[in-house]
Amino acid sequence: MPTQLRLGLYYAAIFIGTGASLPYMPVWFRSQGLSGAEIGIILAAPMLARIVVSPLAAVWGDGFRLRRTPLILFGAVAALAYASIALVEGFAAWLVAWTIASCMLGTLPPLGDVISLRLARREGFSYPFARGIGSVAFVVGNLAVGALLTLAAPDLVLFWTITAALAAALAARFMLPPEPVHEGGEPPPRSARWRGLSDLIHNRGFIIAVVGSGVIQATHGFYYGFSALLWRKQGIGEAWIGALWAIGVVLEVAFMWFGDPWRRRVRPEMMVAIGGLAALIRWTAMAFSPPLWLLFPLQGLHSLSFTATFLGSLALIERYAPPHAASAAQTVSSACAGGLFIGLATLASGPLFDAFGPHGYLGMTAMTLTGLAAIGLLIRKP
Repeated sequence: MPTQLRLGLYYAAIFIGTGASLPYMPVWFRSQGLSGAEIGIILAAPMLARIVVSPLAAVWGDGFRLRRTPLILFGAVAALAYASIALVEGFAAWLVAWTIASCMLGTLPPLGDVISLRLARREGFSYPFARGIGSVAFVVGNLAVGALLTLAAPDLVLFWTITAALAAALAARFMLPPEPVHEGGEPPPRSARWRGLSDLIHNRGFIIAVVGSGVIQATHGFYYGFSALLWRKQGIGEAWIGALWAIGVVLEVAFMWFGDPWRRRVRPEMMVAIGGLAALIRWTAMAFSPPLWLLFPLQGLHSLSFTATFLGSLALIERYAPPHAASAAQTVSSACAGGLFIGLATLASGPLFDAFGPHGYLGMTAMTLTGLAAIGLLIRKP
């Protein structure tokens, strides 16, 4: 099987679960009687924890001989933690179980990206194509669970997420090639791994790239956590909600598969800035509860607000990170964008949802302006 397809199937195993859990686990928590603020805390906790957990996991993972070994372990632990959600009850217990599961699962994509980017350079295939297969799986999970929820109880979401996490562990073992951490086959010493992390912290260009692109990506926090609930209140049915999520990801896949020639001609700083401008339009418009027909083109902006920002950030991180800190660089970036920043955004989103409803999106508009200001510093650099 071609390497590109093997990597794509690995991403698919991860994202077929998040396609269900991102929009629909808030629905499950709501069905258990939790408030918007409590849901916001549960969703935000693992995001905030990842700022510590993910870099430590990367440094620890680089101590193995093969890069796929820690990914197998993280996937297995995530599956067990998700399963424990069904066995416990109450806000505190769900908070702990969800935090462990999400931290473990959230570490898989950036560590997989390290393998994919290296193999793409060496073998000459397109990394976005492999990553796009994962996005297709996200759509499949999103549409399937959205449709099934019209017939089944919200418990279906939890069962789907558990199964997908287990599939991710198995895919790491059987789909990822045995890529060594160190070219010589032996893992680098612990001191070298910690030195790479220290080098990143003192790299000004790296920090600005992480903050600028990460804050723009984090503005999706309100959308991820509360769009399904808001659309329900607006009278939009489950099937249409699934379709709205799906159209954004379909165009995300199209951008990854067919936008590569354009991506190679645009500076990564400008690509992130374009994504930020799309986010600015998207969140401002969605704050005013647009009708269903207008939601579809706004969801189409996901191809820029998320995808262009994400791909631009990968290139920026590779540019500013030294080779010996590749794993740490991608996980630090992911931990900030998908951890610290989106965690703070999600934490704020609960009270914003309770107090202002759809106008809470305007908080994401303000965040977008902050991220664009940071990226502006890199655009001015030669």
